[in-house]
Amino acid sequence: MFQYACLNPIAGVGLEKFTEDFKKTENVEEAEGILVRSASMHDMEFSDNLLAIARAGAGVNNIPLEECAKKGIVVFNTPGANANGVKELVIAGMLLASRDVVGGIEWVKANASDPEVGKAAEKAKKAYAGTEVQDKKLGIIGLGAIGVKVANVAKHMGMEVYGYDPYVSVDAAWNLSRDVKHVLNVDEIYENCDIITIHVPLLDNTKGMINAEAISKMKDGVILLNFARDLLCDEKAVLEGIGSGKIRKYVSDFPNSVTAGQEGCIVIPHLGASTEESEDNCAKAAVRELMNYLENGNIINSVNYPNCDMGICNQAGRIAIMHSNTANMITKFTACFGDEGINISDMMNKSKGEYAYTLIDTEVKADSHIIEKLKGIDGVIKVRVVK
Repeated sequence: MFQYACLNPIAGVGLEKFTEDFKKTENVEEAEGILVRSASMHDMEFSDNLLAIARAGAGVNNIPLEECAKKGIVVFNTPGANANGVKELVIAGMLLASRDVVGGIEWVKANASDPEVGKAAEKAKKAYAGTEVQDKKLGIIGLGAIGVKVANVAKHMGMEVYGYDPYVSVDAAWNLSRDVKHVLNVDEIYENCDIITIHVPLLDNTKGMINAEAISKMKDGVILLNFARDLLCDEKAVLEGIGSGKIRKYVSDFPNSVTAGQEGCIVIPHLGASTEESEDNCAKAAVRELMNYLENGNIINSVNYPNCDMGICNQAGRIAIMHSNTANMITKFTACFGDEGINISDMMNKSKGEYAYTLIDTEVKADSHIIEKLKGIDGVIKVRVVK
């Protein structure tokens, strides 16, 4: 029996996926698994019982990833589960910026008491005329699950699409329209595109990447969309770009005191993944990942440990080992089993940065003696008997 805790409300269609071997607890200290959405975990003390955290969404800024890795706690996210919801809002944001729909709506509200508002609108609407997106050049920075979907829709809308992602995955490449121009230098997007949308994770090397220098390379009157993370853009530089006419509109899904209410900014209250479908998809994906890890030791979509999937164990035993990514670890593990006369039927080892993960299936169950020997190896973080 495994126990799990929810730090935020998690969609019922996800929690329904748990089998009778899983029980919800209100005491986080008892939980082997935690499901979370936006709740901050940086100040939490993690119990020795905790084995995994599943974020029902893509961003993991609210989770102390390094601390979790050091304690052998696997952190999962659900990339792609909310991609369609975000994609639709990106397209909406692009249209709102291209056509001054927001300005027009505000004019109608302001003149709602005028009995001749319809006639007045015919004269006033010139001030809110916009441009169409067809035949415009759209630059997409980041071709992950969301970026690919935006690119494909934009192509169907008659746009010329440029895509930049030096680390594009095989899956993304397969799903990407062949008509998208894959550029190798982000400056090509800055220099050529009428509309630019950013879809990269917030990392040390991406924080503030849309800065004054990048903006200076963009075409005059560019539309800039940010539905990824607000800190990807130096928003003070963005406001300066709006003031100078370099940026026509800035659309952001992240309200803050810098851009809220500012001229030229369309700020949406973080609605990208706020659809019933996205929340349901994220909840179901997070539950699947958590169950698979706790029951089988398999890691899929972790952000702090490598993916490692050996399916369901059909042997007598399975051991999971979290350890440092250093030389000769496998030799030391296999020697422990060999010394005890235990035959290894299958094994997988994967690494990610400083950390590594090894799954070992054995023909007989490992006893407490061999588990203690494994724990005693220098560099081992955690040993878990999966089966």
